[in-house]
Parts: sequence; structure tokens; C-alpha cells
Amino acid sequence: MNAPQRLTDRKRLAILDAAAEEFRAFGFEATSMDRIAAKAEVSKRTVYNHFPSKEDLFAETLVQLFDEIAGRIELAYRADVTLRTQLLELMQQKMRMMTDPNFIDVARVAIGEAIHFPERTRKVVARLGEREEGLTVWIRAAQADGRLKAGDPVFAAAVLQGQVKAAAFWPQVTMGMPPLTPEQQAPVVDAAVSMFLAYFAEAKHAA
Repeated sequence: MNAPQRLTDRKRLAILDAAAEEFRAFGFEATSMDRIAAKAEVSKRTVYNHFPSKEDLFAETLVQLFDEIAGRIELAYRADVTLRTQLLELMQQKMRMMTDPNFIDVARVAIGEAIHFPERTRKVVARLGEREEGLTVWIRAAQADGRLKAGDPVFAAAVLQGQVKAAAFWPQVTMGMPPLTPEQQAPVVDAAVSMFLAYFAEAKHAA
């Protein structure tokens, strides 16, 4: 009983890997289920057995890629380490993610589809909304410990990440700018963390 299931899982992963390559390279419209099946070395019928439509496959591909890349950002909250030290590490991890060519490619495809065909990305948004990112989990823990002001941790995370993305994400995705060098990243991260703590940290923990 277990062997067929393992084979099914392997085929599903092969389809997702092939779809990721195709969507990154050609976007949604130009990607065909035939080409995905050929690249995955499965039949087209097998692809449709796993994913009823190209829209479903697109959504699952983006979610899987997001999970793989965002999963690299993880830092458990520690009460014995300063907020600044922990946030600097978290934002440095975020910067490393933003220099990943795969992440940039995926972001371009997803944003392009969201602009031109928002209905295609609704499933992705709904699926991602069910997850809680590592930074949000960290902020929630710091709030519970009384070191950050009470409030919506999702909003707080968006404020912090928004400052970093303004310099290290949107110019790269929308204008084709090169990724920031480590020397360029350092002041961006430091400024974002400093401004975040000035507003969100309880007074005695703002330093």
C-alpha cells in the first residue's frame, strides 16, 4: 500500500518542480500543461489527476515556492537577547531571501498575474493567508513578553518589512535593479530596525 503512495508523491513533486521552472521562465499564459508534463516525465492525464486546472497548479506552485523560500527565515524569540540583536538577524535573513534569483523570478510572475488577472492569484492569497510568517511569530512572542507594544503583529511585521522592501525588493522586481551588496544592505537593515524599535518597542527596550 505504501509504495504506490510514494510513487504518487514523487510524481506530484516532479510536476511542481517542472511547473516552477516553466512559470518562472515563461509566465502563466505561455506555460502549457503539455510542456510541464513532458518536463516532469509524466502523462498529461497524470498532471490533471493531481491538479484539475493550470490555475490550480499555478496557485500550488507559488505556495510551495513561497514556503520553501520563506521557511529559511526563522529565529526563535529569546528573552535573554536584545530586541535589536534578534531583529538585525531576522532582517539579514530577509535580505538574503531577497537576493535569491528564484525568489525574484517568482515574485515577478506572481505580481504580474495579480495586476493583470487578479482572480488567478486569489487562491494563492487565500492559501498564504493561512500561514503565519516567522517574523510575525517572533513579534507576537516579544509582545507577550512585554518588550514590544501590544497591537496587531501582522501590521507591525508589515511596517518593518516594508522599509526593507522599499530598498531591496521593489526596485529589483519592478525595475530590474541588481540586488544590494552586503555593504549596501547593512545601513538599510540598521535603519529599518532602529525606526521599528523607536515606534513599537516599550521604552526600556527601544535601544
